[in-house]
Amino acid sequence: MDFVLMLHSHLPYVLNHGQWPHGSDWLCEAALDTYLPLLERLRELREDQVPAPVTIGFTPVLANQLASREFSSLMEAFFDQRLEACDAAPASLAETGDEHLLPLVDVWRDRFIRLRELFRSADGDVISAFTQLADDGRIEVVTSAATHGFLPLLGRDESIRLQLAVGQAEHRRLFGRDPSGCWLPECAYRPPGHWDPLPGCSTPSEREGIEAFISDAGFRFIFLDSHMVEAGEPRGARGVAPALGVRSRSPYGAYALGANRVGPTPIAFVRDPRTSMQVWSRDHGYPGDEWYLEFHKIRWPGGLKFWRVTGPDVHLGAKGPYDPGAARQRARTHASHFASLLSDISRKEKGRTGGVIPSSFDTELFGHWWFEGVDFLGALYRRLQDHSGVRPVTASGHLGSHLPAMAVQPVQGSWGNNGDFSMWLNDSTRWTWERLWPLEEAFWGVAPTALASDEVRPILAQAVRQLLLAQSSDWQFMISTGAVPDYAERRFALHCDDLQHLLPALSPDAPRDVVEEARRVASELDERDHLFPDVLTSLEEVISHSTAGPKEAP
Repeated sequence: MDFVLMLHSHLPYVLNHGQWPHGSDWLCEAALDTYLPLLERLRELREDQVPAPVTIGFTPVLANQLASREFSSLMEAFFDQRLEACDAAPASLAETGDEHLLPLVDVWRDRFIRLRELFRSADGDVISAFTQLADDGRIEVVTSAATHGFLPLLGRDESIRLQLAVGQAEHRRLFGRDPSGCWLPECAYRPPGHWDPLPGCSTPSEREGIEAFISDAGFRFIFLDSHMVEAGEPRGARGVAPALGVRSRSPYGAYALGANRVGPTPIAFVRDPRTSMQVWSRDHGYPGDEWYLEFHKIRWPGGLKFWRVTGPDVHLGAKGPYDPGAARQRARTHASHFASLLSDISRKEKGRTGGVIPSSFDTELFGHWWFEGVDFLGALYRRLQDHSGVRPVTASGHLGSHLPAMAVQPVQGSWGNNGDFSMWLNDSTRWTWERLWPLEEAFWGVAPTALASDEVRPILAQAVRQLLLAQSSDWQFMISTGAVPDYAERRFALHCDDLQHLLPALSPDAPRDVVEEARRVASELDERDHLFPDVLTSLEEVISHSTAGPKEAP
């Protein structure tokens, strides 16, 4: 049975929007904790000739940041700061009588030096390093919507198409190839039908399902959460038999979507809840093990971590000292358990046509939230060499040798709390949609004419970027969780305000002084939010598609 590990990498645009804790340090911390250690493990596995066909996605907004020279400079400064913290730690620990933690300072210092050398060996370009692994056939890299916009709630079809078109274009620019797959932001899916998510504010309409936009963009596959497929309706499709019952809609198959639509039929992998629980859950899964590094206890100044989880109900003040050797051994033990779990699933599902176990996670879970998670992944692929019933493959590798199990029409949902849209549309976030939807209407009302004007194209390019940045699903998520709502509210309002400032200049009868002022503002914004350099080409594609009209069934 095939095993597909999908890692979804995403952070919102934070360059030039502060430093700590949710500015550029957020990006640097993710690189230090997750992206560089993962790159290190994948290279080690390549050197040892151990297959590790990870399918990894980078959102275009994250990839733009990781590929920028600005990030490279910031990362060097971040390494310096971390090493300075190591230099200052002995005196600080002596002052508080914690000299027993001194050996851990050397562990951190060695790690920072090693990862800095890795970063420099890649010339500070993390994206190119992962591209090389893809070029070598070791991994598959897929994309997502431009800024991780919550596609089912965007007010205009053109906005959905733009998010996906930029995702395609940026992947080609940064990775040098067309992406086969697309990670749906938040695994959020909407079937075709009536759309009116906020009566009295949204504009009621009949709209296509998300799979239609995926198909038109040319993507071959996506990932969905299991409950959306399990509760969905079986559909007949060309060459695919309809389902005979709920049992056939298990997570262990890939499913054709949009069977009644003209054009390519995208395939959905279904996130396996059993393997996901083992890795996601701090309470019931591996990350809560007593020997692993405690994420929440940090020593200031410096930001180093010296303590282990110790126990589920142990107060932060009573945490025991971290033991790196014991933690690495636990990661290997858990990797063995996970490999056995995959073998158990494979045995129970033996005989299933096109069987596959898709496990999908946020990449940042490994290394950042669960410090030993990257070691776990490295050990897992080594263990799988001893489990002949499980074949690790990329998503495209599976589809290259298997037909979809059946066709299905999923129900609406996401991988968020409650399995629905409530993390992104609720009483605390209602105002964001009330602000965004009219801006979408205004933008698409002037964009076609503005695109034909050489004079306002620089203004239009920045207007597109501000629209995309305002659409990021991160803002509603951060507001709903209550972690940093003030930052999210400020960022969302900022991009909406900047878009609103630029829109009057895109009108065909805009006064000269309005256009000149907008040109000045756009120039300033280009310094702050310099991403998606070919965004107007994607805009042209979307407008051309809208002008051509919808496809008709034969």
